[in-house]
Amino acid sequence: MRIVVDLTRCQAYAQCVFLAPQVFELHGEEALLYRPDVPEEQLDRVREAVVACPVRAILVGEAVDAGAE
Repeated sequence: MRIVVDLTRCQAYAQCVFLAPQVFELHGEEALLYRPDVPEEQLDRVREAVVACPVRAILVGEAVDAGAE
């Protein structure tokens, strides 16, 4: 699975960091770092993070592919 975070939409609530710390990381107080290629063992955690994001800033799968065109 591949993800993209819309960093202009992200408000650093960090729900993703709490749910999938091996994929998402806060650098400082507001800068989000993430792994765009999600390891197989982290898929469930990332799916939970997508749902938990209050501003819906995490795009997954087909939404990511559509943005690349």
